[in-house]
Amino acid sequence: MKSRLRTINQIVEDQVQAWLLSQPRIQKEEAPAPVVTLSRDPGSGGNELGQKLADELGFTLFHQEVIHAMAESSNVSERLLETLDEKGLSLLEDWINSMVDRRHLWPDQYLRHLLKVIGALGKHGSAVLIGRGANFLLPAERRFALRVVSPREIRVRNLAKEFEISQEDAGRRALEIEANRKSFIRKYFNADIEDPLNYDLVVNTGGISLDVAVAAVKAAFEKWGEGRS
Repeated sequence: MKSRLRTINQIVEDQVQAWLLSQPRIQKEEAPAPVVTLSRDPGSGGNELGQKLADELGFTLFHQEVIHAMAESSNVSERLLETLDEKGLSLLEDWINSMVDRRHLWPDQYLRHLLKVIGALGKHGSAVLIGRGANFLLPAERRFALRVVSPREIRVRNLAKEFEISQEDAGRRALEIEANRKSFIRKYFNADIEDPLNYDLVVNTGGISLDVAVAAVKAAFEKWGEGRS
C-alpha cells in the first residue's frame, strides 16, 4: 500500500509541476481546454483507446485506478486543490455543493474527495479521464463524454488474451467488473452506466480498429469543441 501511495503521490506531484509551469500560458486563455471522460465495457479496448486519444490530442491521461487512489487520499486531493487560485477554489466549492444538492448525490467522504479531484482536473482541462463517473460530475460544456462498447464475445476473448486466462474465467471477470461499475454509478449518481443518453458519443470497437475509433472520436471531439467557441 505504501509503495502504491508513493507512486500516486509522484504522479500527482509531476502533474502539479506541469500545471504550475503552464500557468502563464493558461492565464492568457479565456478558458482551459475541456476534458474527455471515457466510460468503457471491460475488454472493449477503452483503456487503449483512451491512451491513443490522449497522445493524439496532447492531453494527460488519468486512469480509473489513479483517480480512485487520488480520491481515497485526503492529502492527495488537497494537493490538487493547491493548484487552484482563490477564485477557482471558491467556484469549485460552490460547484460541489450544487452537485450534491441538485443531483441528490450521496455525500460521503469518498464522494467529497472524488468531487474535489474531478473538479480540479476539470478546471485545468486538457485531460482524458477514464472511469469513476466523471461524465456525471463535470458540466456538459466542460467535458466530452465518451462510452466505448463491444460485443460480449469479443470482450471475453480480449480479456482471456490480456490476462492469460480461460474463456470461462474471462466471462466471469467481465461480469464481475460490469456489476461493480454499474453498482458504483447507481450508488453515487443514481444513473445507468449503459444509457447512451449519458454520453456525447458511443463507439463500438467490435467492427472497427482502435486507430479508426480514435480518429472518429478525435474528429467528433474537435467538432464538439468548435460548437463551444
